[in-house]
Amino acid sequence: HVQLVESGGGSVQPGGSLRLSCTASYRTYCMAWFRQTPGKEREPVAGIVTGSSYYADSVKGRFTISRDNAKNTLYLQMNSLKPEDAAMYYCAAHGGGVCFPLKSTNFNYWGQGTQVTVS
Repeated sequence: HVQLVESGGGSVQPGGSLRLSCTASYRTYCMAWFRQTPGKEREPVAGIVTGSSYYADSVKGRFTISRDNAKNTLYLQMNSLKPEDAAMYYCAAHGGGVCFPLKSTNFNYWGQGTQVTVS
C-alpha cells in the first residue's frame, strides 16, 4: 500500500503563489493532483508520468506539476492564484495502467488533502 502525505497548503492573496508537495512511500507510475470544493465534484488539476503531463484548462499556464523520483515526491507549483483556485487539494497515485485522461476512479492511493485558500 502506498502512503501519500501532502503539505504546502495555506492562505494567500490573489496573485500569490504556493507550492504543494506530496511524498509517497515508494515510487508510483502515475501521480496527479485533484481538488474539490463543497458542492462540486472532485476535479483533476494536473497529472504526470514519465515524459507526459496534463493540466486542466483552468490552471494551464499558471500551475506546474513535477516530480523528484529520488525523493518519491510530487510537486504542484501554483502561481497567479485566483479565488476560484481555493479548494482542498488531493494527491493521488496508482501503480500502472492508463494515467490519462485523469479519472478519480482510476486512482487507488490518496492523500488526506491540503487546504488552499485564496482571498
